[in-house]
Amino acid sequence: MGADQSKKESKINLFVQKWTRKGLDFWEYASEGVWNDTRQTWKVNAVKTINLSIRSFLNSDLQYRASALTYNTLLAIVPALAMLFAIGRGFGFQNLLQSQLTNLLPSQKHALETALTFVDGYLSEASQGLFVGVGLVVLLWTLISLMSNIEDSLNLIWGVTRNRTFGRKIIDYTAIMFLLPILMICSSGLSVFMSTTLIEQIHIKFFTPAIKWMLDLAPFILVWLAFIGMYLLFPNTKVKIKNAVISGIFAGTAFQILQYLFVSGQLYVSKYNAIYGSFAFLPLLLVWLQLTWTITLAGAVLCYSSQNIFQFSFTNDISSMSLNYRRKVAVAIITVIVHRFEARMTPLTATDFAARYHMPSRLVSSLIHEMTEAGLLSTVITGNDTEEHSYQPAMDINQITLGYVLDKLNSFGSHGFIPGFDTDFKELIPVYDNIIKKAVEAGNEVLIKNIPIDIDGQISKTTLY
Repeated sequence: MGADQSKKESKINLFVQKWTRKGLDFWEYASEGVWNDTRQTWKVNAVKTINLSIRSFLNSDLQYRASALTYNTLLAIVPALAMLFAIGRGFGFQNLLQSQLTNLLPSQKHALETALTFVDGYLSEASQGLFVGVGLVVLLWTLISLMSNIEDSLNLIWGVTRNRTFGRKIIDYTAIMFLLPILMICSSGLSVFMSTTLIEQIHIKFFTPAIKWMLDLAPFILVWLAFIGMYLLFPNTKVKIKNAVISGIFAGTAFQILQYLFVSGQLYVSKYNAIYGSFAFLPLLLVWLQLTWTITLAGAVLCYSSQNIFQFSFTNDISSMSLNYRRKVAVAIITVIVHRFEARMTPLTATDFAARYHMPSRLVSSLIHEMTEAGLLSTVITGNDTEEHSYQPAMDINQITLGYVLDKLNSFGSHGFIPGFDTDFKELIPVYDNIIKKAVEAGNEVLIKNIPIDIDGQISKTTLY
């Protein structure tokens, strides 16, 4: 019996060790090794996507952005609700809007009641001209500022360096502010119609449960559509609908789960009431807003990563990229742009360039932005989208030499700000400047347009070394 028991324990230990080792190997692969896996299978892409989703929640920058948006939202709550109810009153649906908001945000019932009290006072001043002149400007500016910060946050995630123009922001954001209340009113009316009139008219038992199931699903669908619309409209770049839908469903479902947890967590609410008394809704509102914006930004990261999974394979490499290699990539980019300009081909956008030459889009966007600011490239509009910029040489290509490009890139940015640096290193500086000068002079013998490359395929490896 003792020998059998010993064999059984040995088998169990071997089994545990085997699966522990497999678990650790999978964890190592899923956390780091997956980014070195170049296979384009759905399993690999799924692991990469899940990896990025988890990282997004743990990303400190994401939390800081969520905190900033929480503060902006707190400032914009009353003006936003004032705009919403001002339009709702015009349609005669104020009570319907209030019930819709309560149903949408059941965990923030006390906060909504307090906010609506301020809104009533805000709107009561309308008859005294508050919405005319300064009052209307302040109201619109608060809302536009919030949406501008949302755009900045999503642009940062997407690696977009150029925001919408101020005029475009005014037009787009104002349209969103006026359309949102109308859509909420329409959705509320549709819900009422389906829940009362339609069910009363249809007596077939098969259809009534189906309609009730659709009504239960309606809040999820509306939230999904809201997140999908945000991921499509706010980033100042082209977002594929498929990726926005996947991310919108993910973020919308996470938001609904958050709502459920807050509604069901009455124990914690009572503890907050015991500590903060009548102000208990405020810390709860802040926590809820922080988590909501974290979910929103995590969904944006998921949207970007699912559309550009390839780009994240180079995240660690880019962060530790050598200056020499960065210069080589920059020279490669401007060489392609010069050759396409000389061949009278359509200029490429940063996204198109990254896709054509299999480069990380964030790196390409960063280098193109640097060369644009240095006066080497200029932006052009080639299509109907005035916000989509392509790039071409900023000067005569017969004057763009390799030395000139390197000199511009090396001198770009702030310099000479360290007190006493020239004095402390007066022996070193002339030697360094002389070496750089000789390198630039040697590079001046090579025109960028004379570097042989294949503009229809990959860059020739011999041209960059």
